[in-house]
Amino acid sequence: MAEPDTPRDDEFDAEPSSQEHERRMAFVDAAAHGQRLDKALVQLAPEFSRSHLQGLIERGHVTIDDAVATTAARRLRAGQQLRVTLVPTAQAMAFRPEPMQLCIVYEDDQLLVVDKPAGLVVHPAAGNWSGTLLNGLLAHHAAAAMLPRAGIVHRLDKDTSGLMVVAKTLPAMTALVRAIAARDVQRIYLALAHGVPAWQQLRIEAPIGRDPAARVRMAVLDGGKPARTDVECLQRGRQACALRCTLHTGRTHQIRVHLASRGHPLVGDVLYGGAAAFGLLRQALHATRLSFAHPSDGRTMAFESPLPPDLNAAWHAALDG
Repeated sequence: MAEPDTPRDDEFDAEPSSQEHERRMAFVDAAAHGQRLDKALVQLAPEFSRSHLQGLIERGHVTIDDAVATTAARRLRAGQQLRVTLVPTAQAMAFRPEPMQLCIVYEDDQLLVVDKPAGLVVHPAAGNWSGTLLNGLLAHHAAAAMLPRAGIVHRLDKDTSGLMVVAKTLPAMTALVRAIAARDVQRIYLALAHGVPAWQQLRIEAPIGRDPAARVRMAVLDGGKPARTDVECLQRGRQACALRCTLHTGRTHQIRVHLASRGHPLVGDVLYGGAAAFGLLRQALHATRLSFAHPSDGRTMAFESPLPPDLNAAWHAALDG
């Protein structure tokens, strides 16, 4: 294939997001005659994977002689003009500032505490490459761009609401990560679960690992990572119970997995066997209390968050009847 032209200032194309992306053009030479379109694009844009380039073809970002080409296996002919709009991968576009309304309950020059609403993803990942808390933090303060994960030291699941601490400096981040690892950060959750337990207090010490039968789930497994959750039954309804859960470790989906393993899946937690009920469509879990030593001077920082309206309504519907 002939060498691609150097893009001119006017050779850009706008995506629906209003971002502008580089366009490249080349003519198919004799050596590339009969070659597949996607293989030719690898030569034109070698910094991208073939699978990503195939995606650009499918989405209409590639033209042959100014006509959109959407078939990766199409064979090229010598003399044809090939153009591609180089839309970055979703991963490459993920770590960018996106102004959003953050519920910040405390902030100083070292850290901030956020009350995360249900539905907000904390960190970009497959299926959620934008609109995350990380994107909002990058927009909130410039120094976040210099920190791993924009200063995020622990996470909440997308549909779990409540309190999170976020570092604003590298020393603060290091100190908070160490404190969490040493179990010096207190994290207490309120949960609404199916079933009516006979016990008042329960300590669950059960290792957690990836469920071999369903990779999107975690499970109690021999050989999993150690995990401990202390649970207190606050109130019993006819078909559900209100629980206070204290984390001593921070495994993925820990409270959800531990409670489900004891026959009390969270209301609304379909992934772990909890049915939607009492008007609640998301998992009934809220990070209500967060306490830690300030990384600068060691003073105790303690914060509480009341139940959000949706969970509060379900709470009363389940327990007041």
